[in-house]
Amino acid sequence: MTNVRPKMTTIALIDDHRLFREGVKRILDMEPDFEVVAEGDDGSVAEKLIEETNPDVVLMDINMPNVNGVEATRQLIKAHPDLKVIILSIHDDESYVTHVLKSGALGYLLKEMDADSLIEAVRIVAQGGAYIHPKVTHNLVNEFRRLASKGYISVPSGFRDLEYRRPLHILTNRECEVLQLMTDGKSNRAIGDSLYISEKTVKNHVSNILQKMNVDDRTQAVVVAIKNGWVKNLLNLQLLAGWT
Repeated sequence: MTNVRPKMTTIALIDDHRLFREGVKRILDMEPDFEVVAEGDDGSVAEKLIEETNPDVVLMDINMPNVNGVEATRQLIKAHPDLKVIILSIHDDESYVTHVLKSGALGYLLKEMDADSLIEAVRIVAQGGAYIHPKVTHNLVNEFRRLASKGYISVPSGFRDLEYRRPLHILTNRECEVLQLMTDGKSNRAIGDSLYISEKTVKNHVSNILQKMNVDDRTQAVVVAIKNGWVKNLLNLQLLAGWT
């Protein structure tokens, strides 16, 4: 029987902190379908690395001494519109996320991430999805809520009165609970802690939710849930749905 090698996802890693870069590389290299094909320590070398190696995904530090990650990403996306970039950052402030997304990046990871989050983010972005660290998503939602309370966000007529209804026609009770917690910006581990189930069980529920909702990633699942009124705090999340 012939062994079929999994399709490789090639990755370029650009970060000026060598020890952090080596740690991330070690985690990625443990995955049989990941290959780190290029490394750099500043945004100024990003274009050359991408031209030489043509990676599927670029992991880019946001703070670097010469050319920062946001500017480097903007330049890369201009030259390579289909390039998939994930920004690595220590900042969970929503203003940083806004600048990053405007630059064309598809992902935003905090450097406090665990290995599973890193791997999940790379897989999702490599497949054309988007990934924002759950803690950052929570902060974004709070900021949108603050703006809505001050009247800076307008809500279309009819949207305000949309009732919350559980999608029991496609999801089980437990899957509805997981979907709500996903919308609240909780990670798989936090969802498991909230529901007193294992992280592995949460992952299985998330996979079932994505399949049943016919979406590719968590972000799409949350947006669909918001637009259909399947989750609570719909008004607070309205801008998130439109922005995503």
